[in-house]
Amino acid sequence: MIRTVATKPYDDQKPGTSGLRKKVPVFQQQNYVENFIQSVFDCLEGFEGKTLVIGGDGRYFNREVIQIALRMAAANGFGKVMVGQGGILSTPAASNIIRKYGAFGGLVLSASHNPGGPHEDFGIKYNASNGGPAPEKLTDAIFAKTKTIASYKIADFADVDLDTVGTFSAGGISVEVIDPVADYAALMESLFDFAAIRKMFASGFTMAFDAMHAVTGPYAVEILEKRLGAKPGSVRNFVPLPDFGGHHPDPNLVHAKKLYDLMMSAKAPDFGAASDGDGDRNLIIGRGIFVTPSDSLAMLAANARHAPGYAGGLKGIARSMPTSGAADRVAAKLGVGMYETPTGWKFFGNLLDAGMATICGEESAGTGSDHVREKDGLWAVLLWLNILAARQEPVKAIVEKHWAEYGRNYYSRHDYEGVETDAANRLVSALRAKLSSLRGQSFRGLTVETADDFSYLDPVDQSVSSNQGIRVLFEGGSRVVFRLSGTGTSGATLRVYIERYEPDAAKHGIETQEALADLIAAAEDIAGIRAATGMDAPTVIT
Repeated sequence: MIRTVATKPYDDQKPGTSGLRKKVPVFQQQNYVENFIQSVFDCLEGFEGKTLVIGGDGRYFNREVIQIALRMAAANGFGKVMVGQGGILSTPAASNIIRKYGAFGGLVLSASHNPGGPHEDFGIKYNASNGGPAPEKLTDAIFAKTKTIASYKIADFADVDLDTVGTFSAGGISVEVIDPVADYAALMESLFDFAAIRKMFASGFTMAFDAMHAVTGPYAVEILEKRLGAKPGSVRNFVPLPDFGGHHPDPNLVHAKKLYDLMMSAKAPDFGAASDGDGDRNLIIGRGIFVTPSDSLAMLAANARHAPGYAGGLKGIARSMPTSGAADRVAAKLGVGMYETPTGWKFFGNLLDAGMATICGEESAGTGSDHVREKDGLWAVLLWLNILAARQEPVKAIVEKHWAEYGRNYYSRHDYEGVETDAANRLVSALRAKLSSLRGQSFRGLTVETADDFSYLDPVDQSVSSNQGIRVLFEGGSRVVFRLSGTGTSGATLRVYIERYEPDAAKHGIETQEALADLIAAAEDIAGIRAATGMDAPTVIT
């Protein structure tokens, strides 16, 4: 039976670049989930009888929302739903399923790298038929609908058994519970030289992969240990837990400190890596060396030809504006296009769909390629393994040779988390107001060449995205970028990106924060962060 249920709008259901994210108790409010899902369906056209993909990262409230979504998909006219066993689908795996099976779209249930638990974060986003996040025009329409919604449609049937692979009939639709790993693993095997990687592991190569009790645990065990032959135990914290084991599933040097400490110790394996809550971010650490996400993007692009899936070369490289310019020099040497976009994978999606780019990356540990339309943490790890197998050199040697050839971009991100929202907005507004006056001023011996608020003209659809981050560029190529992040659920996060390019190989051994000390001080002088936020130091430095 299908019911139409009267409801009232909530005023905070605006999806951002990463979908709708709130605390679990907010999602648990009466009709909150239903309102948002119905608003999504009301803004779509032509899905009657088509396939919808549903899956998430296994965080708290994941299973309950999937059952609601199944009933609403049936009531609204979808013909089939594909859902990951146990409610599990990593974000890149969901993108692959949508693309591989020609689904109309998908609901991805995740708050990415944010904490999980009864009082922590939850999220829902809609991915379109290309497998990528919904375009801004659609997310704006969804938000507008949430403000006027008066009813939703839902079917009445018993909960679907999410733990048994198979096809079931429920509410007049077909529900197919699928192995969440199989299709993704097959895709990875088509891109990378698994035989060469197996040979490397068989020769004694060792690694440590921290799945952070998040979604990539089952994927990493199947691919790294079972298919590639990494010794049992190489994948740590591999069981997805609703609260991620009480940890923060963000693969950075703060939340993956145990892995970092291991990789810097005398007992370090050859290679270390981690992924985040929903599997779209990555951390790369070699024995004795951390590879920044910006450097990793550049090095993957420079060496991608070693993997069969990229042996024919790259069509282009894209990076988000805050990401360092290291990849720009790789693109120039390869003679391919280089695209600087706002933060948000949907901007890369346009370039990938148009065949203008092959590899994309963000400084926030997200890297991917045209194989899906999401960033992909395990993909990046496997490409690194393929490169290591082909070059037969340790990570540190590859990094140092890259710097010697292209120069080094000293780069760091300082996060000020949980800043009072109004205070963060005042800081950014004050910066915008004085941009034109910064040119020619000197801070800590550094002269400002230009300052602006980044605006992007999409070369594919000609759309314009303004106010994407404040850039202060100094003479000599150094820069500082200020940007408010939209990935949290409480307060605001101010991100400050600091970068200096150093072409002299003799100066590549300086500690990063030391190499950037004058720029860090200049950023404080320009923005007055301490006074504006009340914080004496960043919450996280990466």
